[in-house]
Amino acid sequence: MEASKEVDGGPSTMTVHVKFTGRTLPVSLQEDATVNELKSLLQPLTNVLPRGQTLIFKGRVLTDKMSLKSVPVSNGSKLMLIASQGLHQGCMKASKLISQTIGRKLQVVSLLAIHFDGPITKDSTSQTANSRRILDAKKAQVSHTKTFIEKSRSEKWKLTGVVALSECHLEAVPEEVWSCESSIRVLDISNNLIREVPTKVGLLQSLNKLLLNANNITDDSISWEGLSSLKSLTVLSINQNCLTMLPSTVGTLTSLCQLHLSYNKITSLPDELGSLNKLEILKVANNRLSSIPSIIGNCKSLVEIDLSCNLLVDLPETVGNLLDLKVCSISFRVVGSFKLLLSDCVTFTNMPNAQLIQVLILRNNGLKSLPSALFKMCTQLSTLDLHGTQITNDSLRQVEDNKRVEGWKDFDERRRSKHQKQLDFRVGSSGVFDEGADDDQIHR
Repeated sequence: MEASKEVDGGPSTMTVHVKFTGRTLPVSLQEDATVNELKSLLQPLTNVLPRGQTLIFKGRVLTDKMSLKSVPVSNGSKLMLIASQGLHQGCMKASKLISQTIGRKLQVVSLLAIHFDGPITKDSTSQTANSRRILDAKKAQVSHTKTFIEKSRSEKWKLTGVVALSECHLEAVPEEVWSCESSIRVLDISNNLIREVPTKVGLLQSLNKLLLNANNITDDSISWEGLSSLKSLTVLSINQNCLTMLPSTVGTLTSLCQLHLSYNKITSLPDELGSLNKLEILKVANNRLSSIPSIIGNCKSLVEIDLSCNLLVDLPETVGNLLDLKVCSISFRVVGSFKLLLSDCVTFTNMPNAQLIQVLILRNNGLKSLPSALFKMCTQLSTLDLHGTQITNDSLRQVEDNKRVEGWKDFDERRRSKHQKQLDFRVGSSGVFDEGADDDQIHR
């Protein structure tokens, strides 16, 4: 496969294959890209921070400043990625569950084995018959115990209203779940191998929270018709699946307060999303969205929105209608330069509610400067994340030294006060104060 050329005669793109934890990840980037740029593209795919990544090509460890062309890494090249311990997520629950299960089985075997100890007597026929009766009795007891456990599990679900089946190696939702019908308020079947959410999900009429994260659910295997009948549903989470679209029927879930769709392959959002006037949290990070529908402005209850790791070039002007918005994350964009009123603008004409913003995450966005009105308008801003942009800590210190930048002093006091509270309550992994950007040496 040859590297593809840009239509306008620009730099060529290529695809390299990175082997990581038994998987091969195809990554497309420009031929003149650096190793550091490749690491940034690998972070959302591997959940490993760039500084925790070690890339190896033909036995050679690649440093961040190297250009791939000089190595030389070309189209179709194969690299290996090694992650440093502690800089990525892992899970030990499955192995623990397996060991516990094996332990329980060994206990049953040891109970049965007691009856076969001792020397063989002359009356071997009688002894054998007696042993068989004991074994049959034990089997019947185990069978009865299993039935009792199954019944008690179902009864417990009905009593508590909570079905917790996360990390149970399930390939399908157990039928007994549907038999509970309106008794269930919470259904968590995350981190399994489930491929289908059938129409029967509509039987759970009292369901408030549905967690389907980290399964193998596709567009064709989830019954949105069944989901649309869940009028009490307030939380729907389908992170880490294989969805490519969100149907218009999502607009019928008018009680929805939280919608989590991160780590899928969704290319667009339907206009019917604007019907969710109770929606407070919308997270669609790590998808393939190139635009956000202007109807998003109708979701006036939105408090937090995460659009990170998509293909966005701007946001609709109607985002200014989100008067309660407090947390906005638009990190890790890889297409062009971002136009979110933050690259060249000097005012927040499209965001009259800017004074309510408390957290603004803009890391890895290609930003070169901040609008002069940012600190003046965002009077509650306490967290500003500009890591991975061309705005450095030195740039922020110059802003601090510039007495004409209105609002900076108040912002600095708020963020330092927040950091001190985190130290007082032992919240956070480090006691080091984060100035909000990278040092100059990282960009040299």
